[in-house]
Amino acid sequence: MADAPPKPRTAYDDLGHFIRALDEAGELHRVTCEVDPYLEIAAIADAQCKATGGGKALLFERVKGADLPVAINLFGSERRMCMALGVESLEEPGARLIDLLDPDWPKDFMGAVRSLPKLKQLGNFLPRRVKTAPCKEVIDHDPDLTKLPIITAWPDDGGPFISLPLVFTKSADGRFRNVGMYRMQLYDAKTTGMHWHIHKHGAKHLQDRARRGEVLPVAVVLGCDPATIYSATAPLPEGIGEIFFAGFLRNKPVELVPCETIPEMEVPASAEIVLEGYVDPGEARIEGPYGDHTGYYSLAEVYPVFHCTCMTRKQRAIYPTIIVGPPPMEDDYLGKATERIFLPLLRRQNPEIVDLNLPIEGVFHNLVLISIDKRYPGHARKIMHTIWGAGQMQFSKCIVVVDKEVDVQDPRQVVFRLSNNVDWQRDVTIVEGPLDALDHSSPLPKFGGKIGIDATRKLPEEGHPREWPADLVMDPAVVDRVRQRWAEYGLPPL
Repeated sequence: MADAPPKPRTAYDDLGHFIRALDEAGELHRVTCEVDPYLEIAAIADAQCKATGGGKALLFERVKGADLPVAINLFGSERRMCMALGVESLEEPGARLIDLLDPDWPKDFMGAVRSLPKLKQLGNFLPRRVKTAPCKEVIDHDPDLTKLPIITAWPDDGGPFISLPLVFTKSADGRFRNVGMYRMQLYDAKTTGMHWHIHKHGAKHLQDRARRGEVLPVAVVLGCDPATIYSATAPLPEGIGEIFFAGFLRNKPVELVPCETIPEMEVPASAEIVLEGYVDPGEARIEGPYGDHTGYYSLAEVYPVFHCTCMTRKQRAIYPTIIVGPPPMEDDYLGKATERIFLPLLRRQNPEIVDLNLPIEGVFHNLVLISIDKRYPGHARKIMHTIWGAGQMQFSKCIVVVDKEVDVQDPRQVVFRLSNNVDWQRDVTIVEGPLDALDHSSPLPKFGGKIGIDATRKLPEEGHPREWPADLVMDPAVVDRVRQRWAEYGLPPL
């Protein structure tokens, strides 16, 4: 019988709780001198992101022109990402997810009885509604967004950007909630950009409202418990809501409170700051440039406009932010969490998949390294098209498929196979399809070419009638004997 999946540790109550835990674990550095939100905070954070092990999480306690402290690089290492999700390993949530979503429905009465605890557990992740919360300790019906410590990260940015927002919208019929993370350029005291790509659910909600001739109510949360922040970035399967998923990660439901001026919208009660307002489908404005996670500036384009009509917050709120750019960066670890959490789901549908690596240099969607247990001709190509049909992985620009014994977490092994196993006329697949809106290399926006490379051993049926040579592998018995006698050789320890 398989071991039971590990249970997560106790969830954090809010962002402050997480920051205190980071401090106690030696993962936080407090900056007590005054710093400038224009470029200076970002330069300090960039240096920390690129330090060994992701450096430290940073809390800037005195920010020029603002009353609130700024937290950054909270997720910028594997250890901090594990702490955020309450796990020892990023593999743990995926194991729990597969156990919870196991599709094998019991065929008899006793099997159904044994499944009841699992069904009850699902109910434990549903959000709970409360009437009021600390996020309403301060209510401002005449908000001034310029008083927030919104940073400008890169010299040619179009202005300050809110870069770690949780944007809450609902479908026109009110049945479906979406929580996404979309950057927001500060225009003035009451308006920002809303960077909704056409592929995102927020953009669809806006389109639906446009057909009805209505504005779209929007609530923006700045800071809450870390599992909920991560959930806003997760590529969830259709029908699984971000707040439900956050409850699953926390092993504890997220409490929601109605907004002050748009009560049909609910936000986490643990929020630090809440911006309430709307987006008018008929209004758009130039947004950008923006120093993006691709390592380049995304160019100025027209995007919707968010109008803030009310701001609520905690009395002692913390403003969280993030800087993205040339890797390694803080968001790389959010991406690695996604890779490890959702790999078991991909394996469940495609059991031949052994492992997956989205190298941080590939900025999530530019490079996919995947190993498979190859069993038939064309198997590698089947996997390529599976990846291109899997949600946000449709944007993958380059997929490299290798055999099962290749460790895709070691790019050197992949390069070795890529250099030796590929006939560039036979083993390359080029297709056209959707690309990420931030891709600047394609002649057309959001559409262009993608490549798949089959670096597996080739079968005769794949056009390789020649004998395929065996890998060079030392005799295991000799290797074992050498290790046992290593000290006798007088060589340094291995």
